[in-house]
Amino acid sequence: MRIFCTSERHANGGPGEFFLARAEDALSSLIEAYRGRVQVVYLDPPFGTGDTFHIRVGTGKKALNLPVFSDDMDETEYLNWMRIILSGARELLTDSGSLYLHIDFRMSAKLRLLLDELFGAQNFMNEIIWCYKTGGRSTRYYPRKHDTMRFYRKSAKVFFDIQAVGHPRGPEKRNHMKRYIDDEGRICFSIRSAGKIYTYYEDTPVFPSDVWDDIEHLQQKDRERVGYATQKPEALLNRVILASSRPGDLICDLFSGSGTTAAAACKLGRRFLVVDASPFSLYTLRARQLKSASTHSLLEGDQELIFHYPVDETPAKISAHIVTEQGKRMLAIQNASFTPAYPIVYAAAGIIVNQRFLPLATDCAPKLPLKLPIGICEQPVAQIVDAMGHTAFFTISE
Repeated sequence: MRIFCTSERHANGGPGEFFLARAEDALSSLIEAYRGRVQVVYLDPPFGTGDTFHIRVGTGKKALNLPVFSDDMDETEYLNWMRIILSGARELLTDSGSLYLHIDFRMSAKLRLLLDELFGAQNFMNEIIWCYKTGGRSTRYYPRKHDTMRFYRKSAKVFFDIQAVGHPRGPEKRNHMKRYIDDEGRICFSIRSAGKIYTYYEDTPVFPSDVWDDIEHLQQKDRERVGYATQKPEALLNRVILASSRPGDLICDLFSGSGTTAAAACKLGRRFLVVDASPFSLYTLRARQLKSASTHSLLEGDQELIFHYPVDETPAKISAHIVTEQGKRMLAIQNASFTPAYPIVYAAAGIIVNQRFLPLATDCAPKLPLKLPIGICEQPVAQIVDAMGHTAFFTISE
């Protein structure tokens, strides 16, 4: 029998929460629950390109290119929409919090004015330029090889620790400095400026400026890639998170996409609160956290990961039953499908408590038929997800 639930809980992969919703629709409930509790908001919204973006699901001849989101709003609609997003983001921030808005040349100037209005021009921190080498080589104009991040604070109480993102100077000689070895045998460099001598050692930290040219754009075969055309590298989010938050702080992303913010926050010991309107984003984050989990499982641990989503009533059916093999109870799924039919890309077995699905076994690349261990649980439930992100739950009887 088909049943419905609105969330699922994994014991590992967090600590964090994902909301399957449009950012503007989720904001009211997020503000009610998290007002003034978020340390960093990172936003990588649509850039106003007019394009439709896709994700590749599967491999070989059976691979599908499926639409993820359309970036086709006109300018007035876009700016009104971003006003809602940015106003809500400000409400979420702590007094010591920061907002990083990742954008490109199309809307950068207009959003700077909007941010000055909403946050106050006095709370502008930096215009960060992220330079990269990938992309086209136009001959009609200078090739466009950078994005912009508008960095704003909530108030003068902002937390910012540039020490956290420094790196050793290293042995390279810079700026006409003299290289020598001091009395303790350490390699150091010195330079005279305005009558003073400045000395630096190999391990003296160098801090990034507002031009970030040391973080590469993801390549097509990069191991981080998960299939999103707009995916950003974890190194970019690492710098944002390390400089503007402490371990245990809450990091928010209202356009989760490929899940980079959540993945980086989790690895750096922060909590995350992320939102996206695409079911692909939920599926991608689940698979990404599973891949990086130290236990290679989201079912055991104490880093709770919760997904919230609306009820999905897409027509679906399943053929499944309970079997016992070598003393182990298994949920055997012979066949499953949605209407219209797309490949099944995720399957799980578990139980439902108070409309929340608690998985006991999962498969991120299922090949039907399959069997999932369920132990001695009462009233086991099967979960299936197709390549369009449709989700269905079924109770399975003995």
